[in-house]
Amino acid sequence: MKLLKLVPDDTNIDFLRWRGLAIGLSILMLAGAIALIAVKGLNFGVDFAGGQMIRVTFSQPVSLDDLRDQVSGLGLGEPSIQEFGSPREVSIRLPLPEGGEEGANAAASKVRVALEAEHPGVRIDAVETVSGKVSGELVRDGALALLLAMIGIAIYIWIRFEWQFGVGGLFSLFHDVTLTLGFFALTQMEFDLNVIAALLTLIGYSLNDTIVIYDRVRENLRKYRKMDITSLLNLSMNETLARTIATNLAMLLALGSLMLLGPDVIQSFTVALLFSVIVGTYSTVYIASPFLIWLKVDSDSFVPKAPAPGQGERVTTHNEGY
Repeated sequence: MKLLKLVPDDTNIDFLRWRGLAIGLSILMLAGAIALIAVKGLNFGVDFAGGQMIRVTFSQPVSLDDLRDQVSGLGLGEPSIQEFGSPREVSIRLPLPEGGEEGANAAASKVRVALEAEHPGVRIDAVETVSGKVSGELVRDGALALLLAMIGIAIYIWIRFEWQFGVGGLFSLFHDVTLTLGFFALTQMEFDLNVIAALLTLIGYSLNDTIVIYDRVRENLRKYRKMDITSLLNLSMNETLARTIATNLAMLLALGSLMLLGPDVIQSFTVALLFSVIVGTYSTVYIASPFLIWLKVDSDSFVPKAPAPGQGERVTTHNEGY
């Protein structure tokens, strides 16, 4: 049986032909993402913002405006109410009640009684309460985890290859994480610990894709000493194209199934990872690889330099007179 080939053997796509356009587009997207984060901000979930979130399922769709007025009248603070997966499922976010655990239980009971009186058949699915101190620690620890992961990966690439590869890999990761944060600022999807997990997964996935291409680039630098770096990078990406397509296709199929059929509780994780896979593949080709051109990498960059006159290795000769 003939094996299926996703990419023909003679494939020769000139990826880097559009590197100038791609870097311009990336700069615009990065500027837009940073502006969105600064102006609109992220829609932090209870994990990071602190407070109380109550997930409710109604027997039929309800008006969010009417529900907001009803909950506001309970004297528990200004609520934030959003659909959670379907028109019948709603998340109600409230400021952190006073009185610690007892106050949180009392507030949840008050909401439950009010909803049951107005909407027969309503069901309380979950109640989550996070204190301000805990949420602050989670924000700090989550940001620190992302920063350390990116720095650690850059150091790993630097050690395994050369510093130019480490710089390219680090900027590629910065590009991917920033655009993903900008996507969440644009859509105002809830940003919680699940998204931090997706970002850490993105860093590992993007690294894996980048390492495969960088490894082939290093092999080809030794093999094709007279080939210019642009042609060599194109060759390396074409040689790994079948692996890239197969890996990404498998990821997209799995994540697409999760997004359509998976539980709503991991919806933000799935969307973040799906977006990140697309952005990560783009950055590997048009950010990490072109960086080697801009940093003047060529076939002679990593060849040991010949010793200067008078600095050659010392050679001991045998004097036959002894």
